[in-house]
Amino acid sequence: MFTTPTTHPHKAMTGSPGADPQDVIETRLWLEEHDWLYRLLRSEENVSPTFRFPDLISACVSLVFDHDDGPTRIFQFLGTELVLRLPQTPRRRESMWWPQYQLLLALQRSPANRHPNPKFQLDQLTTACVALCRTEDGSGSAVLRKARRNMAERSYRGRDAPAG
Repeated sequence: MFTTPTTHPHKAMTGSPGADPQDVIETRLWLEEHDWLYRLLRSEENVSPTFRFPDLISACVSLVFDHDDGPTRIFQFLGTELVLRLPQTPRRRESMWWPQYQLLLALQRSPANRHPNPKFQLDQLTTACVALCRTEDGSGSAVLRKARRNMAERSYRGRDAPAG
């Protein structure tokens, strides 16, 4: 599902200086993965700052794409696990940051997602990233570390400082 930028400031702002409501994109997350991220959101480890869903989802996407075989891992999960779930599985509406959306959009438009292959939507690609992170590190500590790094990179943008 292709969605447009949200213009709801209450969903878009995550405390990053200079954040614009257009900096986040709305997506959907399958319930199982949403529940895991919700537990991470409420965990004692998620403090100072407390990261919200756009940060956590984006961290998952970033972590998967940090691996050279990230797209392969995503399509393997989609083709072996997500495809076996009921298509009517409930989803929750959430947001992610623009840079991570661009990674998933490129993957959605890639030859691996074109005929004769099955076509997967943004919610399925996003869900795959969260599921892969949950499988790799059920504690979510890697997701929280990546959320911190992503926040630092967003803060540096526009200041001519290198991304870390």
